[in-house]
Amino acid sequence: MAGDTTLADPVREREEEVPPRRVPGVPRALVSLSELSWRVLVCAAAIALLAYLLWQVRFVMLPIFLALLVATLLAPPARALERRGLAPLAATTVVFVAGLALLAAAVTLIVPPVVDELDELGRQVRAGADRVGDYLVSGPFDLSRGQIQDAIDNAAERLGDSGGAVASGVLSGALLIGQLVGGLLLTAVLVFFFVKDGASLWRWVVRLFPAARRDTVRLVGTSSWQILGAYVRGVAIVATVDAVLIGIALTIIGVPLVLPLAVLTFLAAFFPLIGAVLAGLAAALVALVTQGLVAALIVVAAVTVIQQLEGDLLYPLVVGRTVQLHPVAILLAVATGAVVAGLIGAIVAVPLVAVLSAAIPILRTARAPRVERVSAVLRDDR
Repeated sequence: MAGDTTLADPVREREEEVPPRRVPGVPRALVSLSELSWRVLVCAAAIALLAYLLWQVRFVMLPIFLALLVATLLAPPARALERRGLAPLAATTVVFVAGLALLAAAVTLIVPPVVDELDELGRQVRAGADRVGDYLVSGPFDLSRGQIQDAIDNAAERLGDSGGAVASGVLSGALLIGQLVGGLLLTAVLVFFFVKDGASLWRWVVRLFPAARRDTVRLVGTSSWQILGAYVRGVAIVATVDAVLIGIALTIIGVPLVLPLAVLTFLAAFFPLIGAVLAGLAAALVALVTQGLVAALIVVAAVTVIQQLEGDLLYPLVVGRTVQLHPVAILLAVATGAVVAGLIGAIVAVPLVAVLSAAIPILRTARAPRVERVSAVLRDDR
């Protein structure tokens, strides 16, 4: 009943009963700002502490997260096989083995020729950068040859240093190699069990929470799973289409090194916004060196058209409205992830932000005394 105050939200009543705090001689706005500031600092410290703890166990948390991403791809076909009469163990085994076979075939067919052409690709990109430097010197820009060459040399040196740091810091030493192999094996095992027993594992996690919060936690998990699934499927499909279309365009234009450039385009799709620009720049520089300025401009135009088709048609069609992030949020997420955790952070940043963007509104609106709406949403999802 509208006039029955006994049904009012007790949390809201307590908030309304608290009068604004006043400090003699201090403006109320300054008091409010100071209280907000220390709360923000406490939250920032808690987030920093959580990030530090997660980074310390990154060789465990990263396989868990990667396994969740892969499981979102394998779970739907496994459930489809179960609906056709296969037992969960048999369905998971079939899908898991098929996924490993597909991955092995792709690695066998693509990786060797790409590795053979990587050195040539690096030389062509460097030569293209030098060609652009020549144009900037002879063009209308007031730049000297020394400034341009120093910028190119610094960029190449930093890239080489980064590659050397990755090679020495990640792949050198028996301990780190063992951690890498162990992480891959752990990821594979987790993928298998997430696909086979994911629902029962999640029910066990939900039961760890108080009964009043379980519907909310269940809804957060359901939304997060849907977000991750839509994101991974969307990026995989978009990356494949981009690589194929750009490979066809480069072949028609006559640009060499089509295969490594197509693979670079595929991998760059997992770094939203930034990756597409870098992959297109590499293709344009190779075209500039081998085919001239006109071919480079045609490559830029082709890459731009393909990226527009992806962003305006393909990605919304594949992902739908499940993952809605503003380009600024995506750019900041990728940049922050790269600063905090390097290449790994740049890869996982966007799906993490997408999950948080879906979970935070649920946690804000769902309250323990009022879970009827959450339960109704869960019933609709079932």
